[in-house]
Amino acid sequence: MDKDRITGAAKDAAGKVEGAFGRATGDASTEASGRAREAAGTVQNLYGQAKDAARDIGDAASDYAKDALDAGSDIYRDGSKAMASTVREQPLGALLVAGAVGFALALMLNRQPRRRRSLRDYY
Repeated sequence: MDKDRITGAAKDAAGKVEGAFGRATGDASTEASGRAREAAGTVQNLYGQAKDAARDIGDAASDYAKDALDAGSDIYRDGSKAMASTVREQPLGALLVAGAVGFALALMLNRQPRRRRSLRDYY
């Protein structure tokens, strides 16, 4: 619980007491002062509630991100183990696949850039 909520609740209660006392004695100034203090306490209490809600949302988001990171690392670890197992069982096939991927990347990286065509090329 945020300190603003506690302080706001205390101001709210004090404002209610002061307003009731002013109403009972017929003192409009005391009653108005009590209502003002009550309103200030309510606002401070709401501010504290908003801070608590924001903190809870931040904690929940942090927990969610941590869970997602843990799940991702588990998936990566399982994939690495599966890949290592496949390479151990079929080394020639893995070598051929790696070579094909390397060859395709080399072709893509060494390709000449396309020339932009303009309307002059068509006339």
